[in-house]
Amino acid sequence: MTALSSPQAPAGTDQRSERVERIRQAASRIRRNALDMGEVQGQGYIGQALGVADVLAVVYTDQLRFRPEDPHWRDRDRFLLSIGHYAIAAYAAMAEAGIIPLQELETYGSDDSRLPMSAMASYTPGMEISGGSLGHGLGVATGMALGLRHLGNEAQVFDLLSDGELDEGSTWEAAMACAHHGLDNVTAIVDVNALQADGPTAGVLRTEPLVDKWRAFGWHALRVDGNDVAVLVAAFDEIRRHRGSPSVLICDTRIGCGVPLLENREKAHFMRVDEAEWQIARDQLQEGLAR
Repeated sequence: MTALSSPQAPAGTDQRSERVERIRQAASRIRRNALDMGEVQGQGYIGQALGVADVLAVVYTDQLRFRPEDPHWRDRDRFLLSIGHYAIAAYAAMAEAGIIPLQELETYGSDDSRLPMSAMASYTPGMEISGGSLGHGLGVATGMALGLRHLGNEAQVFDLLSDGELDEGSTWEAAMACAHHGLDNVTAIVDVNALQADGPTAGVLRTEPLVDKWRAFGWHALRVDGNDVAVLVAAFDEIRRHRGSPSVLICDTRIGCGVPLLENREKAHFMRVDEAEWQIARDQLQEGLAR
């Protein structure tokens, strides 16, 4: 795979349909590979991986400029995984993009693997930061974006964070700084799955109305169904055209999306899945694709 010289441009109806279908197929493979990785450990953040697969498919197969063979290419777009426990989803997306070998996914979370259960930049090619201590990603993105501006580098910075991460004051400090400096080379992506470690997000600390809050902080804010690829593509295209301020894409996603067995799991933040259930999950995913 060669570097993307530029993100995919909007096209006619037929080309757009082909583009959306290509991304949907990528999202399906990301989900399937995430299930395979989850089975290696028998547990993990598989619900989040299934929920965010469509978002990551758009980002990695349609939006980012990168060179799979050169993770440190100076003109690459930066993708920051602030929510480091989503690493299982990111690895599947990176394998889809050719950044890490597909067969390496079998080592997920194992001793001496380059794919630890929480993302670490020192281990994994193409991983920009060590995420997981929530509230740091957007601050790092702000600093990176300022540095790129000073260098005259037109690379974009994407930061994936969660609705639970909006509980952190440092996130909003970074949001203010980013808007103050007019960093239109920053796109924040918020995965709103309404769940965090301590329970439903709305019950832990109410953060709504999210669009109004981000706009009040000076951001160009959009909210979409994060499991609708066509809608996601249109939103990212709009953000790519926007100038003058940072952008945030608020994505409402469903934990376990595509696998009813896991969508309906009561304790879904960190899932334990029985040995016999993994194949059921794969079968349900395949059945959904066939419909």
